Amino acid sequence: MTISLSDIQKTAVQISGGIEKTPCTRSQTLSAIAGANVILKFENHQFTASFKERGALAKLLSLNEHNKVQGVIAASAGNHAQGVAYHARRLGIPATIVMPRFTPNIKVENTQNLGAQVILQGEDFDEAKAFSETYAKEKGLTIIPPYDDERVITGQGTIALEMLADFPELDALIIPIGGGGLIAGNAIAAKGIKPDIKIFGVQASRFPSMAQSIKGKPFQCGPATIAEGIAVKHPGELTLPIVKRYADDIFLVEEEEIEVAVLLLLEVEKTVVEGAGATGLASLVKHKTQFKGLNVGLILSGGNIDLIALSSIIQRGLVRSGRLIRLIVGIPDVPGALSEVTQILGELNANIMEIRHQRTFSRLSLKLAEVEIVLQTLGKKHIHEIGETLTQSGYTVRFPDQTVSGLKMSTLNLGRHP
Repeated sequence: MTISLSDIQKTAVQISGGIEKTPCTRSQTLSAIAGANVILKFENHQFTASFKERGALAKLLSLNEHNKVQGVIAASAGNHAQGVAYHARRLGIPATIVMPRFTPNIKVENTQNLGAQVILQGEDFDEAKAFSETYAKEKGLTIIPPYDDERVITGQGTIALEMLADFPELDALIIPIGGGGLIAGNAIAAKGIKPDIKIFGVQASRFPSMAQSIKGKPFQCGPATIAEGIAVKHPGELTLPIVKRYADDIFLVEEEEIEVAVLLLLEVEKTVVEGAGATGLASLVKHKTQFKGLNVGLILSGGNIDLIALSSIIQRGLVRSGRLIRLIVGIPDVPGALSEVTQILGELNANIMEIRHQRTFSRLSLKLAEVEIVLQTLGKKHIHEIGETLTQSGYTVRFPDQTVSGLKMSTLNLGRHP
C-alpha cells in the first residue's frame, strides 16, 4: 500500500471527533533564542498527552465489527499503550496491553485506569512484543502496532495538515524519530501540500537506529536515554523507505542537549514535555545557523515525563545556569567561624539550601575545617562576587566540579588559608 496525502486527509476527517486539534503557536522567546521563527505544535495537550492517540484511533476505526468484538492487543510501556487503551474504551473495544515486567507501576495503573487489561511479560519491549504476537494468535486479537502500520502512519500524518493549515509559510519541520511512524506520516502530508518544505528527523544519539539504517550502518544503540519514547533499536519496515525518500537529514542530539530543551520549554512556554518531545528544540538550537531566519515547525510529541526525572532535570539545569552552586569553604575550627561565613553569604543575598560541616575528609590544617555549602545564586556574576568576597575576608573557597556557562569553576580555586 502506498500512502498518499489523500489517505491522510481522509483519516483526518475520520478521527476529528476523537482527538484534540492541539494548539499550534509561534514562540516569540524561542524564536529569539534560535534565530528562527519557531512554531510549536502542542501534541502534549492530547488527552493522554501524546500524539500516539492519532495513529491508535485511526487503526481502531479501520477494524471490522468482528475484530472489534474480539478485541485488540498492543505491546507498549508508554504513550502507545495509553493511546490504544483510551480510544478502545471510547469505542467499546476490549483492549489488552502487554508491558515489560519492570514497567513503573504508575504507567501500569494509568493504562489500567483507561480500561485496558495489562499483562506484564518479558524483560524488555522486544520480549513483550514477541509475547503479544503469540497471545494475539491464541486469542484472536488484532495487533495495534506502535508505528509500522499504514493506518497508524496516516493518523500521525494529520499533525502536519493542522500545522500547515495554521502556518502555510512553514519552511521546515523537525520531527522526533523512534520507529518512524510520526515522521513518515507527516513527511508525506507536508511534502504533499508543500513540495519544497524541508523535513528533518531527530534522534537521541544513544538510539540512532533510523540514521544508521539510512546510511547502511549496523545498529549500535547505547544505554538508556531520557528520550525513552524514541529509544527504538530497529526502525519500521514500512517507515524506513518513506524516511529515506522524504527526510532531508536526520540530526542526533546528546542527553544534556535534550535536558536543556526540556527545561527551556518548561521555563519559556510553561509546558511539560518529555525527553522525546524536546528533541526537536534541542536539534534546532544545536543547528541554529542552518535554520537562521526560517519558519521552523516543531512537534512537541508528548508530555509524559516521570516527575522524579523532571525534578532532576530542573536541579541540573539550575546548576548549569549557575543558579544552584556548590562551594567548599575552609574556616578556622573555632566557635563562631561558621556563623561569620553564613552572615557574609546572607549579606550577599545568597540563599543557603544545604550545609555540611566536616573535618575528616580534608587536606587542610588540623586547625581548619571545611564547610560544603549549596547555594541559590543569581548566576555567574553573583558566583564570582561570592567567591571574591569570601576570599577577601580570608577564607579558602573552592567550587568543585561545577560548570557555569562554559567556565570550569573548579579552576578558580579562589582564596588562601586563613
